[in-house]
Amino acid sequence: MGSTAAASASALPASAGSGENLVLILDYGSQYTHLITRRVRQLGVLSLCVSGTAPLAALEGLRPRAVVLSGGPHSVHAEGAPTFPEGFLEFADGAGAHVLGVCYGMQLLVQSLGGAVEPGERQEYGKMEVEVTAPSSALYGEAETVKRQTVWMSHGDEVVRLPEGFEVVARSVQGAVAAIENREKRFYGLQYHPEVTHSPQGMETLLRFLFDVCGIIADWKMQDVLDEEIKTIQSMVGPDEHVICALSGGVDSTVAATLVHKAIGDRLHCVFVDNGLLRYKERERVMSTFESDLHLPVTCVDASEQFLSKLKGVEDPEQKRKIIGREFIAVFDDFAHKMEKKIGKRPEYLVQGTLYPDVIESCPPPGSGRTHSHTIKSHHNVGGLPKDMKLKLIEPLKLLFKDEVRKLGSILNVPDSFLKRHPFPGPGLAVRVLGDVTQGNALDTLRQVDEIFVQAIKDAGLYDKIWQAFAVFLPVQTVGVQGDQRTHSNAVVLRAITSEDGMTADWYYFGHEFLVDVVNKICNNVRGINRVCQDITSKPPATVEWE
Repeated sequence: MGSTAAASASALPASAGSGENLVLILDYGSQYTHLITRRVRQLGVLSLCVSGTAPLAALEGLRPRAVVLSGGPHSVHAEGAPTFPEGFLEFADGAGAHVLGVCYGMQLLVQSLGGAVEPGERQEYGKMEVEVTAPSSALYGEAETVKRQTVWMSHGDEVVRLPEGFEVVARSVQGAVAAIENREKRFYGLQYHPEVTHSPQGMETLLRFLFDVCGIIADWKMQDVLDEEIKTIQSMVGPDEHVICALSGGVDSTVAATLVHKAIGDRLHCVFVDNGLLRYKERERVMSTFESDLHLPVTCVDASEQFLSKLKGVEDPEQKRKIIGREFIAVFDDFAHKMEKKIGKRPEYLVQGTLYPDVIESCPPPGSGRTHSHTIKSHHNVGGLPKDMKLKLIEPLKLLFKDEVRKLGSILNVPDSFLKRHPFPGPGLAVRVLGDVTQGNALDTLRQVDEIFVQAIKDAGLYDKIWQAFAVFLPVQTVGVQGDQRTHSNAVVLRAITSEDGMTADWYYFGHEFLVDVVNKICNNVRGINRVCQDITSKPPATVEWE
């Protein structure tokens, strides 16, 4: 839990373990690794991302048809540079897998097989022309059809000597090796990133590698995921055992609850916790929808005082997340105890709507002495859970991205009103009030600002075009003039982004009139606010949330 290494055989759906059409991606820290995972899935093939430095035992039971070695920020010459586990090449050979190294992954493959990698005379970053030099190759087909293409490079080192049995099939216009093959040994390498949109023909190369070279069949469908998860849950949960589900009112927990309810029926007991960190009228709205549209058995627990008292005076974002995770589990344990008195049997399991980006972002990093990729933040339902928690976790969505969860929810007949809701962080407004969440009237002020902003987006018909929109309360006061009087009030920030999966994002461009209208409404209707800013930072370099 809390590591991509968790995607080992024991954590996979049974059908994935057979690996007939499984693509395994070993992550060496590239910001694009998750994009490879998504691109492969978009082609109808199950792909899983695991730590590139995980021990070979983490791959036990898997028989992938293809393994992709990702890019990364390291040089293969750097002390402590990440490498694949001992015995990996034998593992890939035994599985009959084709291995594709991308960027750092190609250099790692070359060095490990006896070739040579050295610092390049001219580094290559950004868009670059490459020329297919082999008359015929596995990765490009016949050279006449794809003689030259634009790709996205990001490397300082370069391959200067190939291992035995390899051939160069493409070079950059500067002469650097851009693509290599050893068809007999099933080894391939690309010095550029085929998965990014800046490599326009990259998907064609990836498609050719998966289907023509590896012979993979595109047989991964959401209906199969649903059927497999139901079987997994039914085999995990005994016929007399009961399960608690933590419902937040968001897409993830709602789909998770609906899925588990389909698997075990009324032995699922849902609990919605009001932790004092919810949006404007969230409790009333969500409970009404659960009852009228989803017909799920939901108990509402008001634990706002419990949470806020523990958060009082706490300013560190990570500490806030840990406290919230710990208090959630305390509430669930207490709820389980009460359920035991009611039904005569204590629930053993807790369902959470953890997604794949949650797992990836909570991982520790490559080359750090721990594992491979930089920990961005602890998600309270991944890295923020206490080690001594009594309930066993069921996380049926933890290998899925958000758009995949929405597709699954559609199959389960979850109403569109739920599936189209913008994501809301597990720690709630605690990560949108910077610093101490109990300071003054910060939470209520933020709720009002957020409600005005989001409602304006809905009124303008923009809600479904935006991945996520929210307000942030800043712990600073600024000088203003309101009602002919000098004021010293707080500032808020408005953030709206577009994204496919939350792993990368761009800020949404609002028209001038929209922003003027929203700012006027906020300053005229929310007491204590005299300045409104807009966050126009993409991810990366920023994260979606401010904390």
